[in-house]
Formats: sequence, structure tokens, C-alpha cells
Amino acid sequence: MRQPDIEIYLKDADHQAITAWLEQAIGPCSAWQQKGQTYKCQCNGIPVTWLPKAVGKWHSLLLESDTTPWADDLACARAAFAALDVEIRCAPGGWQEDESEENTDRWIRISTDGKEDIVWRTA
Repeated sequence: MRQPDIEIYLKDADHQAITAWLEQAIGPCSAWQQKGQTYKCQCNGIPVTWLPKAVGKWHSLLLESDTTPWADDLACARAAFAALDVEIRCAPGGWQEDESEENTDRWIRISTDGKEDIVWRTA
């Protein structure tokens, strides 16, 4: 089942690399529009939000659509790692409002070590 949106966290990535990857994977992107610390653009009609340093040195990339080339966060994380060669983190599945506290710290890490389940305390 496809997730309604995609969110991944990237370490040490920048706008130019992200834009180039998104254009290759999705299609043409509009110019980034900055509002406070948040950047937004559209890539082939998909709303994209980039939040630098959303969690420490980790940058958040949110694709607000279920029509991306990826069915879920993990598929996107794998593609981002392959294209950008930076460590990526994502949730192991869709996030639920009533999710238990212990599950909110469960994440997947994609790096040169492969795929790992980790505990990442973001709060």
C-alpha cells in the first residue's frame, strides 16, 4: 500500500543535489521559495518541502503526494542514498497519531553499512 506522503531525513545534503536528484527521479522542479527556515517547491506537480536542520544536523525532505515514484519512505530513502551517497533515515512505516511512544523512536538507517533498524530519539 502506498503511503499518502513521503518523508526522509538526510545528513549533509544541499538544495542543488536534492533538486538535481528530484528532477531526475520525478521531473522538472520550480524554484525553491523560502518562508522562514522552510523551503518549498513543486516537482512535476508534487509539493516538496525542505527543512534544513530539522533534527540536529538532519534535513527533512517531505513529498506531499501519493503519486511519487516510491511506494513508501524506505523506497525513497534507498533511492536517495543511491543517488546522493549520504546517510538517510526514515520511519519504518506510516506514522499514526496514536502510535506508542516506544515506536516513535524506531527508525531505519540507510548508509554504506546497508539497511539497519535503529533507535533515534528525535525529541
